[in-house]
Amino acid sequence: MKDSMAVNRKGTSTKVASLAADTLFKPGSSQIARKLAGSALSQSKTNRQTGAEMEDLASKVLRSDRYSEKTKTLAASVLSQSNKKR
Repeated sequence: MKDSMAVNRKGTSTKVASLAADTLFKPGSSQIARKLAGSALSQSKTNRQTGAEMEDLASKVLRSDRYSEKTKTLAASVLSQSNKKR
């Protein structure tokens, strides 16, 4: 049985989902931005949570000054949907 206190029920907002879709279709998007966009979209309108590997990537993006604000927005969304126990 799952511990209901550990389940994160947040989902990707419509605004972030739109940004994620644009990122996936934009030819110049970085591989990292695409990974984050895919993760964000996969959590749109579902109860899916971010995996540990994506949490780590999103955390690194947010701590770095190398990434754009759009990429950081995707990272923040992905990270906000992580498992509360980790």
